[in-house]
Amino acid sequence: MNSSTQMRAVTIPEFGGAEVLRVAGRPVPEPGPGQVAVDVAYAGANFAEILYRRGVVDVRLPFVPGIEVAGRIRAVGEGVEHLAVGQPVAALTIVDSGGYAEVAVTSADLVAPLDGLGLPMEVAAAVPSNSTTAFLVLDRVARIEPGQSVLVLAAAGGVGSQLGQAARLLGAGRVVGAVGSAAKIDTARSFGYDEVILRDRLADAGEFDIVVDMVGGPARRAGLDRLAPMGRLVVMGNASGAEDVGVPANELWFTNKTVSGFNLAAFSAAFPDETGRALRRAVAAAAAGELRVQVETLPLERAAEAHRRIESGTTTGKLVLAVAAP
Repeated sequence: MNSSTQMRAVTIPEFGGAEVLRVAGRPVPEPGPGQVAVDVAYAGANFAEILYRRGVVDVRLPFVPGIEVAGRIRAVGEGVEHLAVGQPVAALTIVDSGGYAEVAVTSADLVAPLDGLGLPMEVAAAVPSNSTTAFLVLDRVARIEPGQSVLVLAAAGGVGSQLGQAARLLGAGRVVGAVGSAAKIDTARSFGYDEVILRDRLADAGEFDIVVDMVGGPARRAGLDRLAPMGRLVVMGNASGAEDVGVPANELWFTNKTVSGFNLAAFSAAFPDETGRALRRAVAAAAAGELRVQVETLPLERAAEAHRRIESGTTTGKLVLAVAAP
């Protein structure tokens, strides 16, 4: 579609299962001051969009999900001078969402130029959320130091595939990944982990300076138990859908441990400049071959299939939706 006033988009007309997703016509958004509009070539598919669809996040319906895209600048808003119409970019659309569409609008701070990098658009669309998160979680939140040990509790998924590699780039010593099934072990190993174990064997994994948990439930408790003195547990998801796990403050006091949370949407809204720097760092690392990003593409019309596969817990690497692929 993508006429001057209308575009195609995948919408959430009502909360529910993957079957509620619909391709529909929507007005083309225009950038405001400090924003850019992007003609979307590819959009990353993420667990975050499933939370919107389920109604976990309170949004006004109909809602267009999509937290990351790659494409070309369509228009720039007032005050944007460092980006130009036609420029290839990767962008985080996470603050207001809207990436599952032919045109998406976001802050100019949350954009990474792709000029001259040789990074394929479909790969570029898979970098903004997971790879940026990996650098921010380890560097900004966990404050990793050279030689420290890292345990990632979902090592084969989208963000897990990036955390092990980012840990290496940031100077980690031992880097271990945990997965939910034996079928994922070889895939996780291919993302640079020294060792990959099953999550039900965490008790035998030893101690770590940093544990990153996007699983929740029993795995969160097990991850906390694996922290060495002065260790840091970073909570950044609850893919298991389990009930929240309480952590007694007195336990942290007596054991010299720290628990922190990280939410990319909230961080991007509060610290767009810092998020943008991390995004551009991630894009440069992917373009240089320092980050391996495994991508599988599906047409935009198969967004529901992408959601079902992510929810099943069987995906490895990253699913990307082809919106208007060149």
